[in-house]
Amino acid sequence: MPQSPSIVPGNQQDVYLVVDDLGRLGTVWREADTEATDYETVFRDLLSGQYNNPVRVVSFNTTEGWSRDVSAEIAEELRQRCEMERRELPPSIRPFIERLDKTIGR
Repeated sequence: MPQSPSIVPGNQQDVYLVVDDLGRLGTVWREADTEATDYETVFRDLLSGQYNNPVRVVSFNTTEGWSRDVSAEIAEELRQRCEMERRELPPSIRPFIERLDKTIGR
């Protein structure tokens, strides 16, 4: 069976999207410019408080045909970078990391 061409021309990178909890308004996939969905940009946005209450981070690659929840890996990396920089976890991501800690029994 022939494979369908990608509907995302030229996008050969992994894409990261954040599910954000907006309280009474519900949870949403946060809108992002296509050039701002790479790992480092999403990571910086999480650290700088660009999200109200992140719930999940999902990564996908349409060229390779996969998707997965990367929340635990992102949370661990956020924790490690804050520790290395000797800075407090930003209040906007603290609940995200604490929820994932409970999930893995930390």
